[in-house]
Amino acid sequence: MGVQALLLIIVWAGALALWLGFMLFYDGRRRPLDPTEIDAFLATLGPRMAETGNDLQRLRAFLEADDGREFVMVNLVRTRAGPVTDPASGETHEGSEWLRRYSDPFVRTLMRWGGHPLFVGRKVGGYIDAWNTAADPGWSLVGTMRYRSRRDLIRMAGDPAFRAAHPNKTLGIETTFSFPTQRQIGFYASPRATVGLTLALLAALAHIMILTLGWGTTA
Repeated sequence: MGVQALLLIIVWAGALALWLGFMLFYDGRRRPLDPTEIDAFLATLGPRMAETGNDLQRLRAFLEADDGREFVMVNLVRTRAGPVTDPASGETHEGSEWLRRYSDPFVRTLMRWGGHPLFVGRKVGGYIDAWNTAADPGWSLVGTMRYRSRRDLIRMAGDPAFRAAHPNKTLGIETTFSFPTQRQIGFYASPRATVGLTLALLAALAHIMILTLGWGTTA
């Protein structure tokens, strides 16, 4: 085998290895949660769920139905208007600033676990179509966040950096609700395709360069 052919094999094999490594990180091992993991996590929540008006049994049911696959959390948020003072520190900021102080570390932590935002947008009008639903409380933002798995959700909730930033959420948000979904139809290129195509493009360019410049051939 010539040196040039070996270089081409290295280029394409390297691109494939990088893509497979990314896929392993992005999709994880897809192992459903077991009851021991669920019980251990829920035990760490203490009274937090009840204090915020949430249903612990609903959370448990979601975790127990784990299929090990990704899901997307849909979030609707109404930020607090005007300046808000932290009763613990005495620090005062606009509600939107408190929310940013929560969302920035949240997104960084989410991305460390293979998740990422899909869409975040601000509200620009009232309900256009609404049937048998409560009045619009004045939503400010809508966001969708991709989680690699339900296991990552509970890992994030137990992350010290995430927990340290969580009080900023209650300071910045007046009203919110979130619910998990799984995609049925999506007309966008996921990071799986984007990363794969980018690596293939770079490998193709390297392939062309090796052939054009004659790398690995003798004079």
